[in-house]
Amino acid sequence: MTDFAATKAMFALPEGMIYLDGNSLGPMPRATGERVRHTIEDEWGEMLITGWNKAGWMQKPTAIGDRIARLIGAEAGHVVMGDTLSIKVYQAVASALELNPTRKVVLSDSGNFPSDLYMVEGLVKSLGPDYALRVVAPEEVSAHITDDVAVLMLTEVDYRTGRKHDMKALTEQAHAAGVVTVWDLAHSAGALPVDLAGCKADFAVGCTYKYLNSGPGGPAFIYVAPRHADAARPALSGWLGHAAPFDFDLNYKPGNGIERMRVGTPPVLQLAALEASMDIWDMADMADVRAKSIELCDLFITEVEARCPDLTLASPRDGAGRGSQVSFRFHEGYAAMQALIARGVVGDFRAPDIMRFGFTPLYIDEGDVRAAVDIIEDVMTNALWDRPEYKTRNAVT
Repeated sequence: MTDFAATKAMFALPEGMIYLDGNSLGPMPRATGERVRHTIEDEWGEMLITGWNKAGWMQKPTAIGDRIARLIGAEAGHVVMGDTLSIKVYQAVASALELNPTRKVVLSDSGNFPSDLYMVEGLVKSLGPDYALRVVAPEEVSAHITDDVAVLMLTEVDYRTGRKHDMKALTEQAHAAGVVTVWDLAHSAGALPVDLAGCKADFAVGCTYKYLNSGPGGPAFIYVAPRHADAARPALSGWLGHAAPFDFDLNYKPGNGIERMRVGTPPVLQLAALEASMDIWDMADMADVRAKSIELCDLFITEVEARCPDLTLASPRDGAGRGSQVSFRFHEGYAAMQALIARGVVGDFRAPDIMRFGFTPLYIDEGDVRAAVDIIEDVMTNALWDRPEYKTRNAVT
């Protein structure tokens, strides 16, 4: 069984803060500073450019990819790190479209993260007027998987409410209709068990700065199923995706398998930070994480609803149907969240009225949940949010 008391002790959490925003930016492992210091001083500082060989920097994107593969049910050798999530969305969808050349429609839903939709909007405009992005309500996705759709692109867990799509069922339906699938795991990786191989997903992407604790701007990952690994053409044909980058061939030749999905230079310092986090995740069993997450979220919902009648649950009540977050609606949600943050309970706000709270058992326990609800009750019951300083929007909400 996962020892959650041991993992909690391995995170650097500020005294007096209850951090319920790891679904947006995970806290720093205590070992991160030393790991990054070692990379900066002992590797970069002492080895300089020889670090690419001596310190194994060039191999880190696939080596760490294999460690993440365990958390998302992917086959070894089919996940690679690098770039940002938006870049990986573009890569995956572009490659998926080429695998289905007689069709021109990308299907997604209105619960998807806007950046995913923006990237596809830009892609289809570049491809020409025959291509289109079709966006439907989340509950209508199944009905719109038709024989004119080329690619189904969905985020498994809704960033606002935590509502969870049924990846296996939708992937099976898509394949039966000749549709290629792309899954965004931004709110799944490290939050709940994922079975990409078992679901026969075609492509998946995700970030690491949320539940996987790689730090702000941490690298993204991309997964390509083995059956596509040597057939998918990388639309972003970067230098390090070349079969032999140091031959400096002027003509692009894609690398083998997942290596072709590399684009730019690996972010070595961020990958070092991610390694420190993965040392903790290597101690965790995702089934244990999921069970404890549902337990904590259920406790939070029960306590908040009993004590804060002004808040309306926006997340699915059934734990099996949501990710590792709980969202409540409140007409002054932004101000209320700022009041909570000022009192040491850190969540975040998503327009127009969502107060969002994330629960990661690796560092959140039942005592944290109960203490947080005490503060939420005080803020709501006494309208402590109703102050001008809490209503001025920051650049990041």
